[in-house]
Amino acid sequence: MTLRHTIVDAIETIAREQDKPMPPVTDDLVMVDTEFDSLCFALLVARMEDMTGVDPFSDMEVADLPVTVGDLVALYDRAVQKRAA
Repeated sequence: MTLRHTIVDAIETIAREQDKPMPPVTDDLVMVDTEFDSLCFALLVARMEDMTGVDPFSDMEVADLPVTVGDLVALYDRAVQKRAA
């Protein structure tokens, strides 16, 4: 399973668990255009940290926050690669 697939699966699972309607999850989906709220996002970050062992939000600037799902995937990809180096 690729990192992108893991993230998309986690987003879709959390949306179902929290009864949040979710449009098709594509790389260009803007997160604020969904009904994902702060609890959903916190759950996503916690699950991704459990799965990847990284929390890319712990040392980033607010201006670097991901806007789209593709941005989120890229953020995690960089963090996982940095940890592996």
